Amino acid sequence: MTKHPTDLLNIESQFTAEELRVRDQVAEFVDRRVRPDIAQWYENAVLPLQLLPEMAELGLFGMHLQGYGCAGRSATEYGLAMQEMEAGDSGLRTVVSVQGSLAMSAIYKNGSEEQKQKWLPKMAAGEVIGCFGLTEPTAGSDPSSMTTVARKEAGEWVLNGEKRWIGLATAAQVAIIWAKAPTADETGNLVEKVRGFIVPTDTPGFRAAAIESKLSMRASLQCDIQLDQVRLPEEAILPQNPGLRGPFSCLAEARYGIAWGAMGAARDALEAALEYSQHRLQFSRPLSGYQLTQKKLADMALELNKGQLIALQLGRAKDAGTLENHMISVGKLNNCRAAIEICREARTILGGNGITTEYSPLRHANNLESVRTYEGTDEVHTLILGQALTGEAAFR
Repeated sequence: MTKHPTDLLNIESQFTAEELRVRDQVAEFVDRRVRPDIAQWYENAVLPLQLLPEMAELGLFGMHLQGYGCAGRSATEYGLAMQEMEAGDSGLRTVVSVQGSLAMSAIYKNGSEEQKQKWLPKMAAGEVIGCFGLTEPTAGSDPSSMTTVARKEAGEWVLNGEKRWIGLATAAQVAIIWAKAPTADETGNLVEKVRGFIVPTDTPGFRAAAIESKLSMRASLQCDIQLDQVRLPEEAILPQNPGLRGPFSCLAEARYGIAWGAMGAARDALEAALEYSQHRLQFSRPLSGYQLTQKKLADMALELNKGQLIALQLGRAKDAGTLENHMISVGKLNNCRAAIEICREARTILGGNGITTEYSPLRHANNLESVRTYEGTDEVHTLILGQALTGEAAFR
């Protein structure tokens, strides 16, 4: 693949041949299967579920997990793949994130060996689609305030509650549902802790409905979930890491992918504006020949390159085992914020044509409003960084 014209620092030279091969394989899939139809999918608010088997064939589901039929790719390779997927559309990158970084990672990190053997190979192959039910109508940034509960009755778990903004829920065959449940502490006393449960979506009492009338992430699928006396066997509970550490470890995986993905959307928007400016004539000259246009392009390219370097640093640290949680917040906060501004500025170069689905920048900008909010708002990541700097937690 030809080096991107926006790569002012030759960041591509920092990747191995295998990393570039993985990147180019995903980029080819996006060029062939996503770009020709994404405008129509977005306009019609359709998630192209027919692409999911092909995404599984590419090894995208659980791509960075080891064993159980997963591709076992490095964190950097996974990041590059997410950059290319989101260059197509945030909604399709989110599919990979929900399936692999959230649902599969929940089982991989918190499940028993039997649970891993039962579910992960089928999920890696795309035979089973998963979702991750953490957020609630009144519990977003503060999951400790969730009201979904699990109680033991006659040797079964019974779940009741609501979840909101749950990706893929109406298409999923299995849901990872987080609920407050009685859990033995170190002294053997029962205390209430957040626990994960593997819930087949055909279980009586489980209902999912797609959220409609969205202005963002239209080529995607977010849902409400109702849990009404959902009865599960004892072995449905994820046994490892009781408490918020369980879901938070999965959120860290998703946030890492976003740091890369947001830069894919930004790069695509910038390159669309660059190409447009070189062919659009005004006052008998291409837009690219005007100083103000060049300033916009230069400023956007600088922010893109900085964001890509942040993502690369995160990837190398994750592969080396030195990545800390606050570092992920650097990437998520900075790169989402920068990507939105790049996409908005790119739209201005396109003028009125930029508000149509023929061009990608405004679609990306609209999608990024959701990406900026989910997996931790700007405010949450700002406070994570504040705590890293000062040692003081200021969340309450």
